[in-house]
Amino acid sequence: MADLTLTELHGSLTDRALNSMNFLNEISHHYPDAISLAAGRPTEEFFALEDLHTYLDLFADHLRSQGYDEPAVRRTIFQYGRTKGVVHDLIARNLALDEDIHVDPESIVVTVGCQEAMLLAVRALRSEPNDVLLTISPTYVGITGAARLLDVPVLPVAEGDDLASVVKAARADGLRPRACYVMPDFANPSGLTLELATRRQLLEVAAEQDLLLLEDNPYGLFPADGVDRVPTLKALDTDRRVVYLGSFAKTGLPGARVGYVVADQTVEAPDGTIRLLADELSKIKSMVTVNTSPVAQAVIGGKLLANDFSLVTANRREREIYAANLRAITDGLAARFPNGEVAWTVPSGGFFVVVTVPFPVDDVLLEKSAQEYGVLWTPMSHFYDAGPPIHALRLSCSAVTRDQIDAALNRLAALISDHLP
Repeated sequence: MADLTLTELHGSLTDRALNSMNFLNEISHHYPDAISLAAGRPTEEFFALEDLHTYLDLFADHLRSQGYDEPAVRRTIFQYGRTKGVVHDLIARNLALDEDIHVDPESIVVTVGCQEAMLLAVRALRSEPNDVLLTISPTYVGITGAARLLDVPVLPVAEGDDLASVVKAARADGLRPRACYVMPDFANPSGLTLELATRRQLLEVAAEQDLLLLEDNPYGLFPADGVDRVPTLKALDTDRRVVYLGSFAKTGLPGARVGYVVADQTVEAPDGTIRLLADELSKIKSMVTVNTSPVAQAVIGGKLLANDFSLVTANRREREIYAANLRAITDGLAARFPNGEVAWTVPSGGFFVVVTVPFPVDDVLLEKSAQEYGVLWTPMSHFYDAGPPIHALRLSCSAVTRDQIDAALNRLAALISDHLP
């Protein structure tokens, strides 16, 4: 007899979103010899243990330059630290330089990865049982999982849907849309990018419909060769409609697990006092993680200092690798499938290519691909709510070499050819 039954635990534990990451990690663990075009992690080519010491020393020197004595330096790095974080001022300088986003450092909460930033934002916005979160579909499974944990219903906004119409229909059904989650740059999983005109239109709709936009931007620094970056929604935001979710997992060090949320919206209390939304998020964070590891923050702060606050500068080598790998995948697909039975996206940057095939793609096929063909990828069904079978899979270009891409595409082509009608 089991000590507990699953029905006695939170309902989200049976949700596909919460099983997705664990399932994909388990597949990778069980088939270590399979070439992975599944993982969206950054390249490990430039990781160096000695950099950690360099970054820590740089951050300590920065604190000294700000008037900290040696006990205060040690305390800042080794103790718990303030809930909002100890590198929020450095993050603000980075945002101004790389993204043309100019905000008060006090509007920034440093989080344990971007995942916590999502959790804090969704938790704060849910105040009534009829509150819902909109997400551009297909969407990153992390935001879906966070919403499920918080019992917040998620309404997908499919490509081509009019956001204003979706909001109005939801309200007609008695629901209250609070925010719409969107990844405008090289989105996970679609790899697609919103044009400038579409971004401006989104901001207009958000203002007209009294809606917040949760902008997630982990891949924006990685456009392909010859592609100009488009301003973020937050950079275009003049009405404080955008809560900006940031991460150093792809641009800094994924193992540091440092992210942040820019929440410069103002909040009026019943007594008339006005505070920043960031202050309210920090209250929630204090009960979730207390604070983000100051040691990890110091490492990220040191990396920012080492690169004069520009992660564009810090990631030039990585950008070249991702752009070349992305081109290798799309060119390789074109060489292997010249007859039109298979289609794929050609993103203008980022990590991901979506391949559409004439048969259903699911977890069973993924396991067969790993076991019999030696190649891993991600079923696109992980990024949709339950519905009809999805005939597509996602490939990632970020954590493989050119030779591995060539071998993986050969294996993938064999799998697809064997399953064509």
